[in-house]
Amino acid sequence: MASDQTKTAILTAAEALWADRSFGEVTMRDIVAAAGVNLAAVNYHFGSKDELLAELFVSRTTVLNRERFAELKAAELAGNGRPSVDAILHALVGPPLRWCLSPDQQRSAAARFMTRASVETVPPIKKIVDREFRHLQRFANALRQALPHRDEVDIYWGLHFALAMIRQTVTDSERLKKLSGGLCDLNNTDDIIERIVAVARDALEGDGAARTPVAIRASGTRKA
Repeated sequence: MASDQTKTAILTAAEALWADRSFGEVTMRDIVAAAGVNLAAVNYHFGSKDELLAELFVSRTTVLNRERFAELKAAELAGNGRPSVDAILHALVGPPLRWCLSPDQQRSAAARFMTRASVETVPPIKKIVDREFRHLQRFANALRQALPHRDEVDIYWGLHFALAMIRQTVTDSERLKKLSGGLCDLNNTDDIIERIVAVARDALEGDGAARTPVAIRASGTRKA
C-alpha cells in the first residue's frame, strides 16, 4: 500500500479495535494484524501505540469541534454577533451527545471510540485534554458576551459544569437507566440535550450563580 493508505489502514484498524476493547487490552500485534501491515509500518507512522492513540483522538476531536464551531457560528449569525445562552449551549452540548448517544451513531466505530475515550482515563488522552482547551475559550468568550452582567468566574464554572454533565451522561448512562427504572430514556438524544442545556442555562442565567459558597457562608456568619 502507498504510505497514506497504510497510515489510514492503521488508524481505521486501531479505531475498530478500541471501539470494542479497552485501550490497554488492544496490543500492537492486534493492530498490525487487523490493518494487514507489519510492525515497522506502525512504528514508522506513529512511533508507539500511545502516539497512535493520541493521533486518532486528536483527529476525532478535531471533527467534533468543527461541528461545534459550525453551530456556534450559525448561532452568532442568527443573533447578529451576539447569540443567546441557549444557542451557545446547544452548540457545545449537541455534537458530542449526538456522536456518542444517537442510536444511528452508536453502531459506528468512531462513536464507540469517542465514548471509550470519555470513559477510560489513559495518559495519552488526558495529556491532550489537559493541554488543548482553546476551542472551549471560544464558548467562554461567547457566554461572556451573552451574559455581560455575570461575573467571569461564574461563566467558567458554568461552562465546566456543562462539560461535566456531558461526560457523566456519556459515561454513566446505563446506571441512570437502571436507577430510574427505565424512566429516563437514553435513546432520546434530543431530550437529553434539552435537559442538559436547560440545567446549564438556568445555572448561568439564574441568581444561584451570583451566590457563591463563600458568599453564602459569609452571609450566615454571626457577628461576635
